[in-house]
Amino acid sequence: MTFPRPFLLALIAGSLLAQSPFQADEAAWRAKRLANLTKPDGWLSVSGLDWLSSGDNSIGSAPDAALKLPAKAPARVGTLTWKDGKVTFKAAEGVTPMLGGKPFLEGELKPDDPASTVVLGDLHFGVIARGKRMGLRLRDLHSETFARFKGIPAFAPDPAYRVVADFHPYMPMKDTKVATVIGTPMDAKIPGRVTFTLQGKTMALEPVLDDDGVTLFFIFRDGTTGHGTYPAGRFLYAEPAKDGKVMLDFNRAENPPCAFTLYATCPMAPEENTLPIKVEAGEKDPHMH
Repeated sequence: MTFPRPFLLALIAGSLLAQSPFQADEAAWRAKRLANLTKPDGWLSVSGLDWLSSGDNSIGSAPDAALKLPAKAPARVGTLTWKDGKVTFKAAEGVTPMLGGKPFLEGELKPDDPASTVVLGDLHFGVIARGKRMGLRLRDLHSETFARFKGIPAFAPDPAYRVVADFHPYMPMKDTKVATVIGTPMDAKIPGRVTFTLQGKTMALEPVLDDDGVTLFFIFRDGTTGHGTYPAGRFLYAEPAKDGKVMLDFNRAENPPCAFTLYATCPMAPEENTLPIKVEAGEKDPHMH
């Protein structure tokens, strides 16, 4: 049976109107989250990570290349030189990568800077700095990860998991080192702690400041960790405290990038951020690897 267009539009409109403001808000967040993950520079495209040695590092698909690219790349793409704290690139003869939409044959690549992404067909690569290490991160816009991806499984949104927490600032902020999956700790600042009640229990979490220096970034574990949710824990972001209060929406607890790719350098949840309950909200383990 074929339904007339006005009927279909009315059906869609009715479905949207049937959502509560809470449901609509959560659905919009999930749609944005999926869009960010699947865009060309999202985590699904990350398909390689090699660490540079001091001095010259050859890059290409050749068996003896220090920094390996997939077989579809030229055998010799060029050389990355790590010297005096800087990384420079020089293209091999006959290879013309692009940078910022223009041919790029030689120059400096700044770590963790999207503007320093070198493009070679559907392969994109750039430099990342992790502690005292320097790495080459590869993105493949046609990676196998994209083909295997079936969406982000998640618990049904539940307003009970949206709670208001009390923020207790640290004066001054605490400096800390957060462990990562690659073994290189990252420096971070803890602005305070939050206390809240969930499932009848009062508990606390310590956030670190996100890269913007404002957003609160929680890395936590709970009773579902490794039992339905990702074994390394999950992330939760929150707006800075206002009038001593912070909104925590565990429906937006998300998987770390390393749940989707083996080539991420995710921070790990500190032991003190283990909640004594099952947080059956937010994203579940996608079982990508």
